Amino acid sequence: MTLRLAQPADVEALHALHAQAFEAPWPAAEIERLMHIMGGFAVLAEADGPQGFILTRTVADEAEILTLAVAPDFRRQGLGRALVEAAAQEAARRGARSFFLEVAEDNPAALALYESTDFQAVGLRRAYYARPGAKPADALVLRRPLNSRGG
Repeated sequence: MTLRLAQPADVEALHALHAQAFEAPWPAAEIERLMHIMGGFAVLAEADGPQGFILTRTVADEAEILTLAVAPDFRRQGLGRALVEAAAQEAARRGARSFFLEVAEDNPAALALYESTDFQAVGLRRAYYARPGAKPADALVLRRPLNSRGG
């Protein structure tokens, strides 16, 4: 498996991965926009094709995970962890000292991943995630400190 910074030519692959990972995927144009906002970057995992990606932005001394998508066939193999660590290293290289994200509090797989990568809950956003035909889910705000040596 190779981890690399995604390029503009990768947007369609990122969109396809997002569509495999989420019921309501982001449009390719939104992924592209977020890659190009100030501090935006994506790390892409590949091995005989795209397997997953993490989309992040770094502003001043804070970084935020915007989305993390792993193709279903590659889940539970350490790919999510590798993507988080690669993004943490890149964010720290760009000057971030803290890494944040929001995660649905009813998503045990994601919570286990982020706990295993040293994130801790620091807040709660009520009714953050809309759920078609169901009550919105609360989001936990998680934070991980980053050090100046890259993660």
